[in-house]
Amino acid sequence: DDLPGQALLDVVFARLNLIETSYFGIRYIDEENQTHWLDPASRISRQLKPKADPYDLYFGVKFYAADPCKLVEEITRYQLFLQVKQDVLQGRLPVAFELAAELGAFVVQSELGDYDQRRHSKGYVSEFRLLPNQSNELENRVAELHQQLKGMSPAAAELNYLDKVKWHDMYGVDLHPVLGEDSVEYFLGLTPSGIVVLRNKTTVAHYYWPRIAKVYYKGRYFMLRISDKNNELSTYGFETPRKSACKHLWRCCVEHHAFFRLMRVPPPILPNSPSNTSDIFQLGSRLKC
Repeated sequence: DDLPGQALLDVVFARLNLIETSYFGIRYIDEENQTHWLDPASRISRQLKPKADPYDLYFGVKFYAADPCKLVEEITRYQLFLQVKQDVLQGRLPVAFELAAELGAFVVQSELGDYDQRRHSKGYVSEFRLLPNQSNELENRVAELHQQLKGMSPAAAELNYLDKVKWHDMYGVDLHPVLGEDSVEYFLGLTPSGIVVLRNKTTVAHYYWPRIAKVYYKGRYFMLRISDKNNELSTYGFETPRKSACKHLWRCCVEHHAFFRLMRVPPPILPNSPSNTSDIFQLGSRLKC
């Protein structure tokens, strides 16, 4: 446990035969029930503080590819497919009935191959858990659509699944609960293009990375300084449940911004965007929770 986090990540990546490793990470939950991503550069012993119960470590997608169909390696797409399938099942990515049925059909095709009346008796889709509240109506619709996918390979089914789901507004959004003005409940969602603000599952604001002049935190308060089209600055503040949650949100914001700049995901071209982003996170990095 005196090794850096990267040593453990390397073991997992090797076991899974992953080459496009930058999309993935290992997360854990501390004694305050706060989720963290294992820092590759920091010693494991500094991150996993001693406690009564052993830590459970979870491998998963840390950064969702903006277009997963353009990933080079089939194994990378497969791991992303598994993650998004879990996101749908656990309700993090809510889908309407018909989309759920289409996605479910691709899952069944990936697992079982072509529909075969001799092997697939009535109700066979019920063996799969696809949604948090799965109905017989949905299972019947999935079975109908599955029969139309004859000849599609598992890899093609997984690719089609990702091609469908990548257009969803909530695909790959990293959500963090916060309180806004007058203690109104919101979620801040980190995306390849910037930060979205959601209230009652509806997007009420979208701050693109080129418009974000500074991100910082102090105690439990997370702050965004936004530049408008006239280059005038406005500051928006949000309260997080606790100091550790605030620091986690800030760190995730830093990492998302750095990752998607590195991946060269093209943001919308906006006039008068701040050109110098090197100090966007400077203030936050000097503050302590």
